[in-house]
Amino acid sequence: MIRLCALDDIPENDAIGIRIADGEIMLLRDDGELRAFRNECPHLGIELNFQPDVFLDSDHAYIQCANHGALFQKHDGLCVFGPCQGQSLVAVPVQLVDGAVWLVTSS
Repeated sequence: MIRLCALDDIPENDAIGIRIADGEIMLLRDDGELRAFRNECPHLGIELNFQPDVFLDSDHAYIQCANHGALFQKHDGLCVFGPCQGQSLVAVPVQLVDGAVWLVTSS
């Protein structure tokens, strides 16, 4: 496993990006739940955000692609609006251990 950050580094009902060797992971805290997705829009394969750690729409109701406005459900990454509707963000396995967020690796 690879330590990504402390849980407290992720504001409640918000998200942050963490760089790893092969790209960036978006870590999201939503109503006490921790979720992680690759920071990659399924439509164009580009990062979701233009500004660091800005991944959610203005109401913090959806994950939003800054490039074309696609909206993704926070609980499962499913696109519900935009050109990639019906596609999903790629979920990343993470684990919370003693207040730290760890990337679960297969090796």
